[in-house]
Amino acid sequence: MRIQDKAATQTGRHAVILCTPDPHSFNRAIADCYCEEVHAAGQETVLRDLYAMHFDPVLYSNERPTLATLVLAKDVIAEKNILWGCDVFVLIYPIWFGSAPAMMKGYVERVFGAGVTPEDVRRQDRGTLLGGKRLLSFTTSAMSQYWLSEAGQDIALTTIFDDYIVHAFGMHAREHKRFGQVTSEMDQKSVEQHLARVARQAQRTCGQVASAVRKPTP
Repeated sequence: MRIQDKAATQTGRHAVILCTPDPHSFNRAIADCYCEEVHAAGQETVLRDLYAMHFDPVLYSNERPTLATLVLAKDVIAEKNILWGCDVFVLIYPIWFGSAPAMMKGYVERVFGAGVTPEDVRRQDRGTLLGGKRLLSFTTSAMSQYWLSEAGQDIALTTIFDDYIVHAFGMHAREHKRFGQVTSEMDQKSVEQHLARVARQAQRTCGQVASAVRKPTP
């Protein structure tokens, strides 16, 4: 089955990939806020709620990128078709045990990494899906930002996840916004302050995308 070829929009297109088991969580509020700001800027969003989709994160034997003959699974082909032409890839997830949830990691492996060989990674080959695109992450933790910094988890996550994704798939840039002490006891003022940060980042990213779209091709 062939992956559909979609041209990038002239206004900007954002893939918002949400990974949380709670549909009423603060992570969902981040996704909703980001999408609202993008739409207000006249750009498009593609929301992928991995738990609501019942996404299968398991990389099966016949999907390994080292195989001489690779056959992509139907769900992976469908995802790549949906993501085609996106300018920004936004990952939203809680930090669990110092890293991204297994379902988010599985999405990166099965969808982002589909057909990407070790040699492609070494060359930092710009693939057609992610090459030259922006990576933006929003993460939450029940721990304080100070605790995460002291434990080295913020730097570790940036290095082993964000930086690797950017380098492995030939992406253009990455940014990461972190929110600490996110619990069910979080007060409304903190919620509003955090979402204001999300809104400002969405506006900033839309501005970057719009500038890139307007930039003449040499």
